[in-house]
Amino acid sequence: MLNFIYYPVSAIMWFWHKVFGYVLGEASGVAWALSVVFLVFTLRALLYKPFVHQVRSMRKMQEFQPEIQKLKKKYGNDRQRMAAEMQQLQREHGVNPLGGCLPVLVQVPVFIGLFHVLREFKPGKTENYVFGASEVESFNDASLFGAKLGAWVTQGSEELARLGTSIPQMLIVMIPLMIAAGIFTHITARHSVARQTEAQAANPQAAIMNKLMLYIFPIGVVVGAPFLPLAVLLYWVANNLWTLGQQYVVYRRIDAEETAKREEATAARRSRAPRPGQKPNRDAAAEQQKAAAQDSVSDSEADSGTDDEAAPPAKKPGGKPVPRGPNSAKPAGGGGTGSAARNGRAAGGTSRPPAVRKGRKRR
Repeated sequence: MLNFIYYPVSAIMWFWHKVFGYVLGEASGVAWALSVVFLVFTLRALLYKPFVHQVRSMRKMQEFQPEIQKLKKKYGNDRQRMAAEMQQLQREHGVNPLGGCLPVLVQVPVFIGLFHVLREFKPGKTENYVFGASEVESFNDASLFGAKLGAWVTQGSEELARLGTSIPQMLIVMIPLMIAAGIFTHITARHSVARQTEAQAANPQAAIMNKLMLYIFPIGVVVGAPFLPLAVLLYWVANNLWTLGQQYVVYRRIDAEETAKREEATAARRSRAPRPGQKPNRDAAAEQQKAAAQDSVSDSEADSGTDDEAAPPAKKPGGKPVPRGPNSAKPAGGGGTGSAARNGRAAGGTSRPPAVRKGRKRR
């Protein structure tokens, strides 16, 4: 029924057994144990990109967590409307909730497939999916420190004796693997929980799930170890070791990317900000044109004032001077532009023509 799972799992295990069996011998228990370990590594390597996508989805979910809390407060009693609003929010932020579950969902059938393939290594069988009769016999003869990889402790002493091992020999290998599997499961869960935000941790459903991951799952591995083949415990330990290393690498990489993005955004804001004493959002060319226009206007005003007062004023037939320009009509003590020009020449030591001095005395 599940041959589409059993055949790929057995094929990957067969390949790695051929690789390590070529070096260590096909009947070596270490070669069979390594074939199980590298079966895990192969499958997890294929799931590396989905895992990265899962982490990125979790980061995006953390970014709009306040919006989720608002939806919960607004539609807390209407689950159907709440689900529709959540889907709309996830589409807007480009988050696929199923993408985060893919690595976990894929590992479940792999675990089931490995468990079934190991149980099919029975004495006297002529095949086990891609394994032939000689390979089935090689697996049954191989042992790891006296323990059979396909056997488990609860089979009983008689069955274990028929397989060529005993309960003490099984316990010597099973207990360390059982403890390691429980510890690594707890560490992996703790590492994942530590990446959650305060809002996620405060969620009652998330708090329950965190307790299950931190304590119930590791205890379940320890309690269920006597009912599992040793090769499955090897699978569990190798899977958690890979997860720890993968989390370390992926989280560091994503943290470095986010730090670089924040630094680029900060640098961009600083580059757009005005310097001390500099006018904000002012084009340099416009400033230069405006300054040049102001200078030309000032020069023309100064020149007009100088010409008006340097020339002697024209007289009317009654002896009164006729003003020649707008500035000449002002009193001598006024603050016009011509006055400023005369004051400037006086400060610079430039003398006025005699005709001008006489004109000032007559007025």
